[in-house]
Amino acid sequence: MISVLKHRISVKSLSDRKEPEPLVIPIRDGTPAATPSFMRWTRCDVSRAVTHHWLPLVFGACLLFFVGVEYTLAMVPPSSQPFDLGFAATRPLHRLLSSSPDINTLLAFLNTVFVGMQTVYILWAWLVEGRPRATISVIFMFTCRGILGYSTQLPLPEEYLGSGADFPVGNVSFFLFFSGHVAGSVIASLDMRRMQRLKLALLFDTLNILQVVRLLSTRGHYTIDLAAGLGTGVLFDMLAGKYEESKMAVKRVGVVKGMQSKAK
Repeated sequence: MISVLKHRISVKSLSDRKEPEPLVIPIRDGTPAATPSFMRWTRCDVSRAVTHHWLPLVFGACLLFFVGVEYTLAMVPPSSQPFDLGFAATRPLHRLLSSSPDINTLLAFLNTVFVGMQTVYILWAWLVEGRPRATISVIFMFTCRGILGYSTQLPLPEEYLGSGADFPVGNVSFFLFFSGHVAGSVIASLDMRRMQRLKLALLFDTLNILQVVRLLSTRGHYTIDLAAGLGTGVLFDMLAGKYEESKMAVKRVGVVKGMQSKAK
């Protein structure tokens, strides 16, 4: 009985406690305003930020670094080809493919097979399994790619190594920005992860990395095209998911209204 009474007293005392009032500072017209949050930081908050939020801190340091790089870097003159770090990193492989057209053709053929694998999987998910999200993502993605690719038409790199076995088949024109090869691979991989096909997703991710190296080595895409392809694959997968959710919500509202009309 005594312990129960003590518990009630402690609960009451806790409930009667008031939260500390936030510090306020007056502004010019005399109206009080909340104190800026940084003025309430403690040493514990700072140490917690370092240990638990290190990633934003790293990106913040990168922001400061690249601001300095951007404003001190000499720009590429109009008469020169664009500078691409990916091209510089893959220069030895580019020389190998330049001197061995058969190897270049073989890699182009294998890359085309990989693109076919992506296409088959995405269509299978829609037509056989009845899950259209990946197909919707690809439709959104290629529409955006067409608009952006036509709006800013980048020059083809001078060292480009084309192949008749590449996709699109033959040495036809194509948009450089952004890489539909990479974006399609990401969309397929994300769908595999949703279905817990983790080993297949890992295989596609590995082949996608090899595809990136091959595209850089043949100068078929700039590095920025490949990075944008990665980001847009994730973006349009999310947008397709939002589209599906909106349609399902509209369908649920229609079902509810139908049930209500029948009840009347």
